[in-house]
Amino acid sequence: MSIKVEKTDKKNEVKLSFTVEASKFEEAIQTVYVKNAKYFNIPGFRKGKAPYKMVEKQYGVQIFYEDAFNEVAGEVYEKELKDANIEAVSRPEIDIIQIEKGKDLIFTAVVQTKPEVTLGKYKGIELKKVEYTVKDEDINHEIGHMQERNARLVNVEDRPVEKNDTTVIDFEGFVDGVAFEGGKAENHELVIGSNTFIPGFEDQIIGMKIDEEKDIKVTFPEEYFSKDLAGKEATFKVRLHEIKKKELPEVDDEFAKDVSEFDTIKELKDSIKEKLEEENKNKAKYEIEEAAIKTVCENTEIDIPSGMVETETDNMIKDIEQRLSYQGLNFTQYLQMMNKTEEDMRKEMQEQASIQVKTKLVLEAIVKAEKIEADDAEISAKIEEMAANYGRDAKELEQNESLKLYIKENVKTEKAISFIVENAKIK
Repeated sequence: MSIKVEKTDKKNEVKLSFTVEASKFEEAIQTVYVKNAKYFNIPGFRKGKAPYKMVEKQYGVQIFYEDAFNEVAGEVYEKELKDANIEAVSRPEIDIIQIEKGKDLIFTAVVQTKPEVTLGKYKGIELKKVEYTVKDEDINHEIGHMQERNARLVNVEDRPVEKNDTTVIDFEGFVDGVAFEGGKAENHELVIGSNTFIPGFEDQIIGMKIDEEKDIKVTFPEEYFSKDLAGKEATFKVRLHEIKKKELPEVDDEFAKDVSEFDTIKELKDSIKEKLEEENKNKAKYEIEEAAIKTVCENTEIDIPSGMVETETDNMIKDIEQRLSYQGLNFTQYLQMMNKTEEDMRKEMQEQASIQVKTKLVLEAIVKAEKIEADDAEISAKIEEMAANYGRDAKELEQNESLKLYIKENVKTEKAISFIVENAKIK
């Protein structure tokens, strides 16, 4: 077998030319025949028992060429990439020059390669200081959420419905005087201002009194999910049974005891302040790291192969698919909801994918330039953290070599980011 590697006229792209001996290609044909013989049914022979010559005569000499090519090409291609230390970042474009029984197999593979990164300035870059202060209103905002979660509903009988009230109603909807399916309910709880009903419905409940009946006229939105109702005018006959309002608890020591492990409201507020300060610290750290990465990437020019962007886009799509699966949706349904095609989505993602690829390449280059390593203790600490977060056994995760390698690379990346920030001039 002979192999030739040459650069093309495009950056970060090589062309590999392969010549595989006729005998090796013949072996591949025989291997494929043995694997697939059971599928051939030729008169005069039991299914799967016809000799190769008969199969070849019946179906033509080229019947096994494609599978035999894949059998040979995949093996020699991967071996050559490894031997030549070529890091491919795209699917190869294969061109078969010669494929014929009794002759050498000749084909070429054009593939994009990982680009060289010549780092720009990454030490001593200038960054703006990021700092957040916890204010009294921030603490009170958190307390307000606690009040909302611990509020109770009390009946109101001395006034009509107001915004934010919870009402209990019966209703039945009609279009052109005919009741429609799904338009009727009894003792239904509706929060006025929640915008859970057709636009205009809740506003017309405001001002109603207990036991009052009212006809409410609305128009279904043009994009309403039921095509039979979309864009049509409807009348709902509504009867109001109850009005309830939310009553918030007093913010005092008793409140602190009820909603937390603290005995006084001061202790609760101090705890909230401490939590918010930690959140602010992490937020500031994230933002300054993002600014550092962006600055270093702007200082570095890289010719990013389109194959790397395509692969990153694939990964972004897979991530969306996985997150949708947790919600009981698939990607096709999501595209329909967004009124987009997969091609539209991929085009929108390409700029972000390109940024993410460049970021990875730059950080990898800094890891290499600064000889940054991750020791066993750092890797074990990350595994312990992961085990605690996901309820897994750390010892079991330690046995997963692929996971350990992934964590090792992540640790080195994190250390590279810290290196940039630590060596930056922060103003």
